[in-house]
Amino acid sequence: MPTKQPNTKSPMTACDWPIEQLPGLSQEEQAKLQHCGIITTKQLIQQGKTAETRVNLANKLQVNLQYVNKWIALADLARIPGIGLEYCGLLLHSGIASVAQLAQTPTHRLHKQIMRLQVSTMRRRDLCPTIDVVQQWSQQAKQIT
Repeated sequence: MPTKQPNTKSPMTACDWPIEQLPGLSQEEQAKLQHCGIITTKQLIQQGKTAETRVNLANKLQVNLQYVNKWIALADLARIPGIGLEYCGLLLHSGIASVAQLAQTPTHRLHKQIMRLQVSTMRRRDLCPTIDVVQQWSQQAKQIT
């Protein structure tokens, strides 16, 4: 009779994307980031770990701090494999600004927020990710945080 192996999950690997693929960046903004040595989303997150470093980065890039905060939030959310670049903007516009916040937000409430956003902006309920997909994002966020 075979013995049952313990359920060991391999640790989830966070995604790292080329900076030019991050949604909402103009070519000029991409060039400024690359000029500062930031060519991936992981590097952007590392450069903006604290409020002070974000202010310094905004000054160095000569952009409003609000943009740096938005880019870092998008890069943070894009780390989740199930979210990636495809859904990071949707989550940000739904009120989720970090992986930590995603991990703490109840799935049903987040799904309602996303549905409300999709219906109000796109007039399309069918484009909303299913509650199962949102649950998967939440689980992945908890593994990465």
